[in-house]
Amino acid sequence: QVQLVESGGGLVQAGGSLRLSCAASGVSFVINEMGWYRQAPGKQRELVATLTIGVGTNYADSVKGRITISRDSARNTEYLQMNSLKPEDTAVYYCNARQWGIAFWGKGTMVTVSS
Repeated sequence: QVQLVESGGGLVQAGGSLRLSCAASGVSFVINEMGWYRQAPGKQRELVATLTIGVGTNYADSVKGRITISRDSARNTEYLQMNSLKPEDTAVYYCNARQWGIAFWGKGTMVTVSS
């Protein structure tokens, strides 16, 4: 069973930066796809970014140019560097991993951007 643990959330002013991390455990192989999703209050969960081995990255239009996903594949750890944050980026950010057609989720980390 893949277990995902996020860290790095918090409160930041608009224009600031945060770096989220997600560590996967319970696996002895490189996970094919890892990514980040977010859910703002009263809204549906949405894609932020994914990074797939052998394919590359995919970003939501709303974060392109401000947010960068990266991975340490050997450690099954991923990162989300968020710059130029906006109040509308406020959400719970969830780490996601996909393997064998199954999606695994972390419990989430809260990011709050104040105006």
